[in-house]
Amino acid sequence: MTLIGTQAPDFTARAVIGEDFVDYKLSNNWKNGKYTVLFFYPKDFTFVCPTELLAFNRRLKEFEGKNCQVVSVSTDTEFVHLAWKSTPVDAGGVGDIQYPMVADTTKAISEAYDVLHPEDKVAFRGLFLIDTSGVVRHMVVNDMPLGRSVDEALRMLDALQFHETHGEVCPADWREGDATIKPNPKDSKEYFRQAATVTVRNK
Repeated sequence: MTLIGTQAPDFTARAVIGEDFVDYKLSNNWKNGKYTVLFFYPKDFTFVCPTELLAFNRRLKEFEGKNCQVVSVSTDTEFVHLAWKSTPVDAGGVGDIQYPMVADTTKAISEAYDVLHPEDKVAFRGLFLIDTSGVVRHMVVNDMPLGRSVDEALRMLDALQFHETHGEVCPADWREGDATIKPNPKDSKEYFRQAATVTVRNK
C-alpha cells in the first residue's frame, strides 16, 4: 500500500515529551502549519534503533529551522520510552531525545501506515514526510537491519519546500542550490542542455 498523495492517518496516542507523558495528536502539526517527519522503528533498547533516534536528535535544529516537527513511533509503551530516555547512551539508552516518542501499544498506528511486521508485530523502519496540509509526500520503508539516512530526510524536505515555493521539480540527487527543472516540454530542455554540457566536460 502507498500513502503518497493521501491524507496522513491521524492519531492521538500516549507519548513521551521531555520527562512527561502526554496525549499526542499528530494532526496538530499541520493544523499549526508545520511539516512532519514521522518515523517508525522496531523497539527500544536495541541496536540500530538508537543510532537513528540519536541521529535525528543531533540534526533536530535543522528540521525545526525548516518548520518541520520530527516524531518517532514504536510499539513500546510510554514507560519503556521514558526508561530508554533515562538511560545514558553509553549504557544502551538514548538520553535526552528532544522530539515526541509515541507509544503505539495497540499497533493501530503502525497498521494504519502499513509498517507493522506481520509476524513480529513491531514496526518496520518506515519514514513519512507530511506536508502542511497533512498529505503524505514522501515515504520510505526499510527492513529491520537497515538504518535510514537523516541527510536524505532533510534532502526530501528541502526538495518539497523548493517545489512548493518555486513550482519547479527536483531531479535525481538534487540538493539545495542545484539546478531544477521547469515542468513543461519546452522549458525543461534548459536543464537537460546544462546537464549534457556538464557531462561532456567531465569526460
